[in-house]
Amino acid sequence: MTVRPDSPVPSKPEVRFIGNKLKNRERDFCICFAETGDADLSARLAGYKINSRLRGARLLSRDDIQNEILRLCKTREKLARSLATSGYWRLAFGDTSDAASLLYNGELSAAELKSMDLFMISEIKKPKDGSIEIKFFDRLKALEKLESLGGESGVKNLFDAIGRADGGGGGGD
Repeated sequence: MTVRPDSPVPSKPEVRFIGNKLKNRERDFCICFAETGDADLSARLAGYKINSRLRGARLLSRDDIQNEILRLCKTREKLARSLATSGYWRLAFGDTSDAASLLYNGELSAAELKSMDLFMISEIKKPKDGSIEIKFFDRLKALEKLESLGGESGVKNLFDAIGRADGGGGGGD
């Protein structure tokens, strides 16, 4: 079967090379290995069905594969730091109105609960008396964590402002 050059459908499956000239299955192996750390499982998941343990070991011995795995791990680490920062930001500055509505709205449907932002809640208890107890994550600890994660813009200034408002000391009256 021949295909015209202007046709969007190739005449045979094409092997796509990515960045550093890895084939799709090799790149899939790298992605799986960065996720699992298991060469045999990663080779099987990437499509190497025969001798996957040996194939995984051979792939790991190649410099280009090692470099790609390291690149993926660094990207993943950077993403994890960013997600952690975002999570602490939500804990420090997030809205508690959905959580408060749990106290006053009685029984809610599963759909209503799924639509609520309950990220800031660390614990929910329903004692025998039928009431609801909600504990929130500590906002000040989240702010401290944000500061320790590397100077999230404005966090240092916020701490300074809190310190000035407190009179500069943490002592009592």
